[in-house]
Amino acid sequence: MKVLYLLVSILALASSVSFAYDPSPLQDFCVAIQDPKDGVFVNGKFCKDPALVKAEDFFKHVEPGNTSNALGSQVTAVTVDQLFGLNTLGISLARIDFAPKGLNPPHTHPRGTEILIVLEVAIAGLSSQNPGVITIANALFKSNPPISDEVLTKAFQVDKSIIDYLQKQSWYDNN
Repeated sequence: MKVLYLLVSILALASSVSFAYDPSPLQDFCVAIQDPKDGVFVNGKFCKDPALVKAEDFFKHVEPGNTSNALGSQVTAVTVDQLFGLNTLGISLARIDFAPKGLNPPHTHPRGTEILIVLEVAIAGLSSQNPGVITIANALFKSNPPISDEVLTKAFQVDKSIIDYLQKQSWYDNN
């Protein structure tokens, strides 16, 4: 019994120092490459020889997105798969184009924090190399299995008819 108690105590102490987050960068930069013949594998990608890195490895021109959709906006993600210089930096980028009166629906990034810089267009910088995205309306009203009507009516403090109406909508995702 004492051995079991000791084992449980050790596991409890060990698990208290565990955290869920993106791994810390292992070096200042690691420009990703597709061809691994001369690369070193770091953070899920092979790295270009630092002597061969160019400024262009950290630049990506992104064309405006098509905003003629139900939301009047288009998000174009730029991750390490499109911009190899982002590898190991712990960030990703997104260009958001808006038509007049367009919007980006309420959403969350479960693995990142979002920062917006608005110039003539909006650019989103995220604090994760792969932050993911969850559109709130889809997560609430189109989930599978569905969230119970009782929970939704209580959470939003509305009549069930409003929840029924919202569940019947076609929720557009601009990602």
